[in-house]
Amino acid sequence: MESAKKRPKVVFFDVFETLLSLEPLRDRIVEVGQPAHLLELFFARTLRDGMALTLAGTYETFGAVARSALAQASGWVLEDDQIEYVVSGFAELPIHKDVTPALDLLADAGVRARAFTHGQTEVVASALRKAGVYERFTGVMSSADVHTWKPPRPAYLYACATAGVQPHQAALVAAHSWDTHGAGRAGLTTGFVTRLEGRVPPIVDTPDVVAERLDEVVAGLLTLPQ
Repeated sequence: MESAKKRPKVVFFDVFETLLSLEPLRDRIVEVGQPAHLLELFFARTLRDGMALTLAGTYETFGAVARSALAQASGWVLEDDQIEYVVSGFAELPIHKDVTPALDLLADAGVRARAFTHGQTEVVASALRKAGVYERFTGVMSSADVHTWKPPRPAYLYACATAGVQPHQAALVAAHSWDTHGAGRAGLTTGFVTRLEGRVPPIVDTPDVVAERLDEVVAGLLTLPQ
């Protein structure tokens, strides 16, 4: 794909569904007596409500929003300890199979990798440690530090400032097209992994690199001109 963007000096990876699989949460949802398909509704409402609060000029943490979204999605039938059991599973999620090959490519190219979430950094760090890849990242950052959820522009500018780069020197890789749309609008190079959404929706800006696997996206970013 032709692009005016340059090869990035640092690659920010979205975390949930891009690096980490949510599937183990499905098992926990079933264990507390809810249908397996509640996972998609629960996570979609978590993202919706977090973004809506940001748009309204207020802020709540990922954990608080996730607990509220799960209670809503279950029809308010879950007890607090059941909700906590499901939400605590975010700290134990496994990585997708294409994560390690993607990190290998960046390491070989001397390009930094950073995890970038709107969740709590300690939760993400715990999951990455359990998966054995935490040391492969030069940092785990959260837009929570500036009290915003992605995808507003300040979230990505904060990530770039923290990494010591200008937006045009960084890339955001995600399995969510709204995330790449927001990052691109903030001036970052973007890579979209289609394994979740299937294709680029027509309502968002076309990412600079699009591929089915994470390592394929990274390979595409590394072929951009320096």
